[in-house]
Amino acid sequence: MNVSGFGRRLAVLASLVAWLASGAPVTAQEAPAALPKQTIRVAIEGANPPFNFIDQNNELQGFEVDLLKAMCEVMKAECVPVPHEWDGILRGLMNRDYDAIMSSLEITDRRKKRIAFSVPYYRIPASFLTRKGSGIRAVTPIALTGKTIGVTDRSDWAEYLDQFYKGSDIRFYSKIEEANLDLLVGRIDTVFGDKRSLTQFLESREGACCRLLGNAPVEPAYQHQTYGIGLRKDDESLRAQFNGAIAQLMADGTYDAIRAKYFPFDIK
Repeated sequence: MNVSGFGRRLAVLASLVAWLASGAPVTAQEAPAALPKQTIRVAIEGANPPFNFIDQNNELQGFEVDLLKAMCEVMKAECVPVPHEWDGILRGLMNRDYDAIMSSLEITDRRKKRIAFSVPYYRIPASFLTRKGSGIRAVTPIALTGKTIGVTDRSDWAEYLDQFYKGSDIRFYSKIEEANLDLLVGRIDTVFGDKRSLTQFLESREGACCRLLGNAPVEPAYQHQTYGIGLRKDDESLRAQFNGAIAQLMADGTYDAIRAKYFPFDIK
């Protein structure tokens, strides 16, 4: 029998009993103090409903506001919306008045020369509209050969049609509403424009005439009207954070739940 080992254990036990009897408090190791949240200042115009707007209580609301809140929860960051009028919004970013812009900022080659962008967090699909009973069933360039297509002059949609729908008769209008009215009375076969505007027309009394024919085909793809978060080019870490948050919200269904409050169709 190892008496010395047994004796040492008895000594330790006796010391513990004596310490407890003395009334000394038993405390767990103190947890380290929580680190302060990262603060991110984000410029939002507040004048572009339903994407962003100021409500009757003078508070920012809208799709982008809700999405920003969800992204900041994912990033565990404290986000501070900074209302800013559209004019000078890029200059304010470069002057470090705020850290990012989330205000329906379209991703364009011209802007990419000045600033960086997150991955797109929404796209407005381009779609074709036609009359009910028109007999048109597809939106490919071949299917619309010989058909008249109304489009807003000097627009991304006009540029797309001019490049890929050379066999169609393209009619140009100053406003999409004018093209919709010509479709209504049968002067043209289809209208091509952003799906949000066309959906709003379908919800009107005049829109009962017509139906959505389909989005621009995957090939040739419509590459315009994609929107991202604007950032300074040297903020690569912040860009990566936003990209990761956008990807997570799109993957776990949170994005679609927010989108459904504002749009009846997918904008991913």
